[in-house]
Amino acid sequence: MVKLEVKKAIGAAVFLALFNIANAADLPDFSSLVEDYGATVVNITGERVAGGDSNASPVPENDPFYDWYRRFGPQEPRGQQSVSRGSGFVLGQDGYILTNAHVVANTSKIVVKLIDKREYSAKVIGFDKRTDIAVIKIEASDLAAVKIGNPEKLKVGEWVLAIGSPFGFENSVTAGIVSAKGRSLPQENYVPFIQTDVAINPGNSGGPLFNLSGEVVGINSQIYSRTGGFMGLSFAIPIDVAVNVAEQLRTKGRVSRGKIGVVIQQVTKDLAESFGLDKPTGALVNSVTGGGPADLAGIETSDVILKFDGKNVESVGDLPRIVAQTKPGKKVIVDVWRKGEVRKLDLTVGEMEDIQANRSSSESQQPKSRTANLLPRLGLELAPLSSSQQKEFGITGGLLVLRVEGASANSGIREGDIVLALNNHDIKTIEQLKGLMKKYQKSRSVALLVKRGEGSIYVPIRLN
Repeated sequence: MVKLEVKKAIGAAVFLALFNIANAADLPDFSSLVEDYGATVVNITGERVAGGDSNASPVPENDPFYDWYRRFGPQEPRGQQSVSRGSGFVLGQDGYILTNAHVVANTSKIVVKLIDKREYSAKVIGFDKRTDIAVIKIEASDLAAVKIGNPEKLKVGEWVLAIGSPFGFENSVTAGIVSAKGRSLPQENYVPFIQTDVAINPGNSGGPLFNLSGEVVGINSQIYSRTGGFMGLSFAIPIDVAVNVAEQLRTKGRVSRGKIGVVIQQVTKDLAESFGLDKPTGALVNSVTGGGPADLAGIETSDVILKFDGKNVESVGDLPRIVAQTKPGKKVIVDVWRKGEVRKLDLTVGEMEDIQANRSSSESQQPKSRTANLLPRLGLELAPLSSSQQKEFGITGGLLVLRVEGASANSGIREGDIVLALNNHDIKTIEQLKGLMKKYQKSRSVALLVKRGEGSIYVPIRLN
């Protein structure tokens, strides 16, 4: 009996060993990929302007912005000189490097460290906050450069690999699979994100996402987290989107995007039934900007946009990306569902104004007297929107957030947000906001209505 049990145990051990060997043979070996392309990845350190990055402060769990996808920013205290840390990768031997905008925005000095420990000062060529893409340059030659892949060929379940500097640990390698493609994230309207389960943490921002062929297919940019660390959900910007933006920044210093002047919402099952659609698809138009491209083309409220320039609009998140990637001035055909039938409308695409697309444009929008527009009790520096900006967003008044600190930073307000109202008072001017603030005592909570992307939300702020 004992001999039989021993034989069974030996048989089980042999089976498990063979099973593990077979499975190990099926797993990819990333070592040669790292050897060949590890040198293309760089570590980026920037001295950040004090109080200049609204993404640096942790967002309280009870805050309405808490569940929004957070950027990887430094966690140094507000009001002090801080350090921004991230990753990047070499586009070409001439020293151009691609990274995230939030890694280099508002920095006074940037240092790039290569895998061989050489260090270079870098110049910001330009950055685009709408896609979170930045191009920087170092004066170096004969650099190892990446190969650019095609994200369209990525398959869900395919192995991918990230190289970066999480928490400052340079050239760290993590791997996983593609979890989903074409993800729409809250308030991120211009990027069809690649979702992966690759371990990404603060410091990985701007680093490359490789496929097994050693081609870069994305830029690691965001995570979904309730702790600030990795929780199994990572998001990368497809490399074709990034390269398109980078090329425009290099050649024109700005990014040109199409716009049509509509506010849209998701078509639910009940709405589809109400409008006579056989399934919930497309983007429902709930308002049209007067005199805008959509208005001139004859698009009406309650139309459901099904196709734009021959591209299917499956969900509400598809339309902003498709329109933004269309060249301004191009004549396109828009398929809309109206009163039980499809109508084809001719539309000429307009151009979206680029707010704070790069360093020079951001600085040019700041008023000459910065102190006059600083509201210390809120922790906000604000500037009035231009008439063209108001027209673009379809609003009257509103104040652009230039700098965030203190109470507003703790509440999750960011640079580039637009303040629309204080409690139930619409905000038209800075003077009006200052006048309203005099009515509220210290430690009193007020609610700011903030517009970000296509949405808006009231944010409670406790006054200093």
